Amino acid sequence: MTIVLDTWALLALLKDEPAAARVEKAWLAETPVMCSLNLGEALYMQIRGHGEKAARRTIKKVRAELEIVDPDWPLVADAASIKSSGGLSFADCFAIATARRYNAPLWTGDPEIIGATRSSEIVDLR
Repeated sequence: MTIVLDTWALLALLKDEPAAARVEKAWLAETPVMCSLNLGEALYMQIRGHGEKAARRTIKKVRAELEIVDPDWPLVADAASIKSSGGLSFADCFAIATARRYNAPLWTGDPEIIGATRSSEIVDLR
């Protein structure tokens, strides 16, 4: 089964937060997918917290273990449609659009995404 991770889920794993064990277990058992836009969001947050060199090294390891989805026009258009309803960041919209594309659950702890009813299945990691 495929699971889609958003930035929140990946950062929970990288920071060894309470949801980390759940994310790691699913990561090992399922096929994890992440939009490159969300991975880029995780990269800039890691750069802020750990510096450029360490952040790039960490994200390089992550990239080797995930299926990365680069946005094409249909994904961009779906994210834009989601964004048009308001209330979510554009990056969050890409996570939801990626989950829709794969017809897969979106793993997140982001309250804005969890509060949205735009995705058929959301796994709440909070």
